[in-house]
Amino acid sequence: MLAGLLLDLFDIRARAVTINRDRYSLNSLNGFFETDDGAFFFKFHQEEGEEAMSGEYYRADILAEAGLPVDQPLYKSVLPGEQILIYRRRQDPRFSDVLRALDLAPDEAVEREAVSAERDLSERLLAVYRATLHPVTVDEVRAEPIHRLFYERLIDPETGALPGGRYKSFYVGKTFRFPGVELDWDHFREARFVINGRRYEHSVGALFTAAARRLDPARLADAGGITAHGDAHNANVWYERGKDGARLAFFDPAFAGADIPTLLAEVKATFHNVFAHPLWLYDPAEATQRFHAAARYADGTLFIETDWKPTRVRHALLDVKARHLWRPLLQTLKEREMLPADWRDVLRLGLFLCPTLVMKLRAGSGTHTPVSSLIAFSMAVMAGSPPREGEDLVTQFLDAIDPDKPAPAAPA
Repeated sequence: MLAGLLLDLFDIRARAVTINRDRYSLNSLNGFFETDDGAFFFKFHQEEGEEAMSGEYYRADILAEAGLPVDQPLYKSVLPGEQILIYRRRQDPRFSDVLRALDLAPDEAVEREAVSAERDLSERLLAVYRATLHPVTVDEVRAEPIHRLFYERLIDPETGALPGGRYKSFYVGKTFRFPGVELDWDHFREARFVINGRRYEHSVGALFTAAARRLDPARLADAGGITAHGDAHNANVWYERGKDGARLAFFDPAFAGADIPTLLAEVKATFHNVFAHPLWLYDPAEATQRFHAAARYADGTLFIETDWKPTRVRHALLDVKARHLWRPLLQTLKEREMLPADWRDVLRLGLFLCPTLVMKLRAGSGTHTPVSSLIAFSMAVMAGSPPREGEDLVTQFLDAIDPDKPAPAAPA
């Protein structure tokens, strides 16, 4: 079937077509094929109801013109249901694979090289974001495909009804099974979370409602727009090793744009490259073997205990992202009087939607187990909701990038 599609779309006579089993391809399909002209890599992407969604897929040219490192496809199709990119096959690993190996077997020398590559990319991104930052209209914002990753997964794409889309099909009316607890949707959506003794302000249901209101494209023009990839999780990033170290380069710019709401541009990369690791989002079975999580439900509250935490390399990547991209970007917005007063809420709600709408987080509905599902929803709530008292990893990150707070000391 794939060989036939490649022939119909591009007049490519493919042989040895192979589909990869890829833990990171949660909404796409990729693989390899050969021709008389050499070996190639392909990647499809598809959204439910995409014919009614906004924006145009695959605008790698605008990223290259802005000065971002991006691998240009040799062929592309943007037809609904047939979005596909064709690249020359590379031997470079994806950054996601490099980092997964470091999660499982830390290596200080390799970590330094990886973090240095991330720092270089963040500084390059910041320069492009500052150069392309501009006021945008609501219509310009609405036309960007990045909303397919956030708002348009909350609603019915044809009617705009809420709940709809993935939000409705993934969770509404469903059962949630955790170690020691089983809840229906009505109880789960209203439950308050206490994670390792720390109580959180908002329930899952409240966070979905708030996200549908604040991440509506009609409300996202207030911080201006920039040229960005929009979906630069590390499975869409090549790791190129050379004599002078490593370099990162984007591919699969399915959601790239020139008017991407500034506060959304780095949300996917921040969550999926840091908070989704180690293992719980992409390797639920292995996470279940390595980590503990247990729940107790009483008086409308879900009490959770877990020993899951990010690894050393993920902490280092988050620090780089905070220091070299997020904080100076927010400072620029503040200086240009484009920083919304509720910027923390926008970031939190975007971070919350990253895991909850990229795949079904319920145990038994896909790859998740009761243990990994509990870790998943715990991390989603930590991302979306401030704790009532004290601080956690997400609070520390937001404080570190807040232009109204003193810059944190450099790590030792």
